[in-house]
Amino acid sequence: MFHLLENRIQQAFQDHIAVRYGTDTAVAIEQPKQPEFGELAVPVAFQLAKVLKQAPKRIAAELVEEIGPIDGVAALEVAGNGYINIRLDRAVYASGLLRGLDAAPVVPGKIIVEHTNINPNKAAHIGHLRNTTLGDTYVRMLRARGRSVEVQNYIDNTGVQVADVVAGFHFLERKTPAEVAALAAQPRFDYYCWDLYARVSAHYTESEIGKGWRTETLHAIEANQGELAELGHIVADAVVEAHLDTMLRLGVEYDVLPRESEILHLKFWAAAFELLKERNAIYLETEGKNEGCWVMPAAAFREDTDDNKVIVRSNGTVTYVGKDIAYQLWKFGLLGKDFHYKPLRTYSSGHVAWVTTDEPTGYDASFGGGEAVYNVIDVRQSYLQDVVAAGLRALGFSQQAEHSHHFAYEMVALSPRCCAELGIGLSEEDQRRPYIEVSGRKGLGVKADDLIDKLIEEALAEVTSRHPESPESERRDAAVAIAIGALRYFLLKFTRNTVIAFDFQEALSFEGETGPYVQYAAVRARNILRKLGERGETLPDFAAVLPPEALARQLAAEDFWQILLAASKADTAVERAIASGEPAHVARYAFQVAQTFNNFYHQYHILHERDPERRAFLLWMTQFFANQLERTLEILGIRVPVYM
Repeated sequence: MFHLLENRIQQAFQDHIAVRYGTDTAVAIEQPKQPEFGELAVPVAFQLAKVLKQAPKRIAAELVEEIGPIDGVAALEVAGNGYINIRLDRAVYASGLLRGLDAAPVVPGKIIVEHTNINPNKAAHIGHLRNTTLGDTYVRMLRARGRSVEVQNYIDNTGVQVADVVAGFHFLERKTPAEVAALAAQPRFDYYCWDLYARVSAHYTESEIGKGWRTETLHAIEANQGELAELGHIVADAVVEAHLDTMLRLGVEYDVLPRESEILHLKFWAAAFELLKERNAIYLETEGKNEGCWVMPAAAFREDTDDNKVIVRSNGTVTYVGKDIAYQLWKFGLLGKDFHYKPLRTYSSGHVAWVTTDEPTGYDASFGGGEAVYNVIDVRQSYLQDVVAAGLRALGFSQQAEHSHHFAYEMVALSPRCCAELGIGLSEEDQRRPYIEVSGRKGLGVKADDLIDKLIEEALAEVTSRHPESPESERRDAAVAIAIGALRYFLLKFTRNTVIAFDFQEALSFEGETGPYVQYAAVRARNILRKLGERGETLPDFAAVLPPEALARQLAAEDFWQILLAASKADTAVERAIASGEPAHVARYAFQVAQTFNNFYHQYHILHERDPERRAFLLWMTQFFANQLERTLEILGIRVPVYM
């Protein structure tokens, strides 16, 4: 409702200004810092003053006098040197909330969000969880505001990391495809690959022979020929399934998994390569360190370097960024090609995740063709994302380049205390550091499933201490909800440009800005309504017992009005988080609503209120809080447990 009124007021001012002054001026809507100044403020008079050469206060007075009534607005007031403060009609506002008038309209067009994108060569780690949680939450935010979103998880199944593990199986361990397939059928195959990857990486640093293994394996996988290619399929496919299982624990589902192998086999890259050459976006280097390579001029993507970017190596293999350009063209529907698709798995929700293939399957599935694309990739990939956008611009697709968004984020490290709890030995120097960086290549890190298991274990101990009489399955379900809520909230509450030092105790705390604190508020609101039922009472028909005049009487109390306002700004919080690309804003809003409800809970004895109208109003407020908290937590991907 708050966001609906913001838009209505903004539109009314823009329309009036266009007619009255003949200018198309963007109208900003602000929220005053002090409640006595009203609920909203419009500073547009200061902008118009520069155009009209008049005093802002005079323009503001004209606007207030002439704009006419706006549905839901009780008063417009000129304040200071030209601000227009807006006071909302409290009864109209509350009636709109009661009738559910704030549903988001459906917005046409498709947005593609690509996230997770883990190299399918080993188990997922804690850094991958930040990528997935950010991407999944942004998807939920967009869908909550009426956008159509396609979720993609790009699988680099022909890259160096997969080749290294394949080389480990083939050259180090001398295993046949059948033997590796048998291993892949066992639990925790991704853990086995984690250790093997570290061993292969160590071998490369100790022996020149290993570099030849990587080259031979890469060529075989890209050509899709021989035993090495067969091993590549076995490893990548099995590890992808493990990753999907891990991310499902966080409540994450996908629409389609495009694979790099099909980008090569279906000649996506070949088509993009011809386009790039035809438009002179790349050229063949004939001298220097890049002799024999196809390169993109540095001037196309960076002003601070003259280091041209290699797109195709001198040995004929294409670099990551070359395949990424082809993939980005397909996402926008610009390549003139499509994959074939087959179902990969059906989730318990009934939703199907599809995977690309290079052979016709007979399935009627189609993906890609988005109007905007968000690539959730860590900040260290900013340079390569600039090259991808430069490739689109060089091909004449400037609009699509502008709509290619790098959803960057910083790394996740561990607090020294977290390392100790996980049994990771640290030197005295490391113990004094604010955080400890992890490295999958060195085998130093926290596997995502181990982290989740540890969180569940600690949450279960707390739940059991509070509810020892409850069935074990019920306690475990509550512990899982609390653990995942703690993890997701911790990964979301920091802005994307912040390095996170993960800490178990901080994440799982029931006090402070944490997931469990917000969950606790939702459970508390739900318990009030449950106790009402235990008394043999039912919730009243709020629309019947709280007509506008009753709402006006109750909301004349300033504390009730401010509480309702605070609880009703979810849509505004989500829209602003979408615009800024910061899910942290929604996490912060959830925490603020939880704080507001807890204050409300302690201040008012809802079930003991004797005045019928006030009791109905308090019950409606409680139900509204419960719905807002659950709805906001759902956007954050967090379940509300049955108890805490």
